[in-house]
Amino acid sequence: MPPSSLAEAASCLSGHDPESLPVAQAQQFIQQCISPIGGVEKLALRSALGRVLAEDIISPINVPAHDNSAMDGYALRGADLPVNQPAILRIAGSAFAGGGFAGQVNAGECIRIMTGAPMPEGCDTVVPQELVQSATDAAVTIPAGAVRRGDNRRLLGEDLRAGSPALLKGRTLRPADLGLIASLGIAEVPVRRKLRVAFFSTGDELRSLGQPLEAGCVYDSNRYTLYGMLARLGCEMLDMGVVRDDPAALEAALRSACENADVVITSGGVSVGEADYTKKIMAQLGEVMFWKIAMRPGRPLAFGRITSNGRSAWLFGLPGNPVAVMVSFYFFARVALLRMMGAGDALLFLQRAAVQAAIRKKPGRTEYQRGILSHDAQGRPQVRITGSQGSGILRSMSEANCMVVLQHESGNVAAGDMVDVLPFEGLI
Repeated sequence: MPPSSLAEAASCLSGHDPESLPVAQAQQFIQQCISPIGGVEKLALRSALGRVLAEDIISPINVPAHDNSAMDGYALRGADLPVNQPAILRIAGSAFAGGGFAGQVNAGECIRIMTGAPMPEGCDTVVPQELVQSATDAAVTIPAGAVRRGDNRRLLGEDLRAGSPALLKGRTLRPADLGLIASLGIAEVPVRRKLRVAFFSTGDELRSLGQPLEAGCVYDSNRYTLYGMLARLGCEMLDMGVVRDDPAALEAALRSACENADVVITSGGVSVGEADYTKKIMAQLGEVMFWKIAMRPGRPLAFGRITSNGRSAWLFGLPGNPVAVMVSFYFFARVALLRMMGAGDALLFLQRAAVQAAIRKKPGRTEYQRGILSHDAQGRPQVRITGSQGSGILRSMSEANCMVVLQHESGNVAAGDMVDVLPFEGLI
């Protein structure tokens, strides 16, 4: 979507009000604007963990390549098992994983077989060795009803058939996926290139680590939380430090970020009362919309696209309060970044839990409260709030293991009511 159409597209949102925009509408609009970036590279399998598949992985072989035993035991013909009495079968040989039994298994015979060994021709059942009644080098006795015909046999291609898709493009590769691809004999995989994200904090009061802390100043924590969140997504990062509240410095930083990254993320400088030059400079470089989202924390949010020297980048202007930065990132920027990366598993999945104490809330805005998710004596999920929910209290975000999401239309919540919860496990 060209930058000139952003404002027009936003005005088409039902009941669009940039002074009080519902979370869902802002999320919907951002997703409509964003599309995957180009660029594919082939990586050695061990280097592809956490990367996004650019193409489907098609199995070149059947997995397994032959019928094989799922257990250590005895392979036999299911027809040789009587219904109401033990079966005594002669042992005709052995089969091991990596090899097979070359002979013929006749009626009334079986072979000693190990897990993964090919099933001999004519055999369709395996009796686990712990279920046999007695065994010698020559014969084995199998109790009546120990197994049914077809038990403990893995069938050719039951995992994957040659020519079928093993993994679909858009998947973020996990450890099990690496094992699956390796089982197909594939050593390299096509993945999307890493998304390049530039980020910086704005404010004369901010100091970087290692600098002296004068009166009225604070250390910049937002760049470190942004670094951690972007690292979890596997982004290529450009940390541009702290930018002063100065028009020339801000313009230079935005231009440099735009020319070197796919996405620019700023923290601070988008709240009501901030210097007017922030909007003016962003407007000079492209089209950026400033919204007041009907949410808490994190009301101010800027979104748009900027251009410099023929290069363009999407811009997310996040609020400056530490918790608001994290909430805004997770519920607006994160899904957009994953979409740009081509990931098909970008959405956040909420679960339900019973709240342990009442929570006050007014309808008409979405609230995100830090919580601690646990289970009661019956194993049912329950959640409690960490305490004070001020948007500058980063410690409570560190203590929490989830975010309680109180939806736009909901009001006060009573103890025992079910609420939506976003667990941090695997996210933060």
